[in-house]
Amino acid sequence: MSQNLDVVVFGSCIVDFISYVPRLPRVGETLHGTKFVTGFGGKGANQCVAAARLGSRTAIIGKLGNDPWGSNYRKALESEGVNVDHVKIVKGESTGIAQINVADNGDNQIVIVVGANNSLLPADVGVSADLLTRAKILVCQLETPLAGTLEALRTFSGTSIMNAAPAVENVPHDLLRLCSIFCVNETEAALITGVPVATVIQAKGALLKLRDMGCNTVVITLGDKGAIFASKDNAKVVHVKPCKVDKVVDTTGAGDAFIGALAHFMARNPEAELTQCIAAANKVASLSVQKPGTQTSFPRLSETGLGQDLSSNPCEWEYI
Repeated sequence: MSQNLDVVVFGSCIVDFISYVPRLPRVGETLHGTKFVTGFGGKGANQCVAAARLGSRTAIIGKLGNDPWGSNYRKALESEGVNVDHVKIVKGESTGIAQINVADNGDNQIVIVVGANNSLLPADVGVSADLLTRAKILVCQLETPLAGTLEALRTFSGTSIMNAAPAVENVPHDLLRLCSIFCVNETEAALITGVPVATVIQAKGALLKLRDMGCNTVVITLGDKGAIFASKDNAKVVHVKPCKVDKVVDTTGAGDAFIGALAHFMARNPEAELTQCIAAANKVASLSVQKPGTQTSFPRLSETGLGQDLSSNPCEWEYI
């Protein structure tokens, strides 16, 4: 008998080429970097690994190229305990790559070439029906073709989290409407809504506009300001306070750590308030920025200081 799943991800697998630099280069400028590493990334796979590290039973539906990077990535996902039955190697395609610069203050620049990820299409939803019927939470992003993502959201009957990243200006109405939770960061929220998001109060304005555009529950992550959220049926906007960070080392993948953690805590605590799940996800993201790398920075549950019972975890919040 097939095992039930906590989290299934429909999304991207991308190999990271990371250069560490004193600061981010200006246009046309060449800088000497201090270190170069490769790692496994892509928003979809990152979010899946983040959930798996915390103890979720996970699976990913994705595409890799028929090159050494692809076969190595599939093995790496397996080693994290992720179900890779529906991670397919595409002949004639390269594995997706990301070129990442990370500055000493933790800021980053990222350019992606998605390669085989462009082959993740609506037909892949049908052949993955067994995974989708066994999972509690579906997670999607925008690093793979929109048609496949929309089909996954239409097909899935449980709770879905749509991480609209990388952001697009003209978001299709169905993308907003079909997901249970629409989650973006401050930059993405500003691009989609046209509302500046430099402060928590401005973020509230963007959130309310997203809700007016057709979203159900909206979550906007605000980095060192925490996160805000509101549901369609509640006029009040909640600000979940940030966790203390001793030193920011590398912010790459912090948003993915948050999404994967949110999916994990929602799957494992179906009766918990969203406030508690977001506070726990904030904690996971805050730990990830204190270590270098992307997936390598994601903590296991035992490293978070969080208990399985979310009601016993610290959670500071207020209405705004």
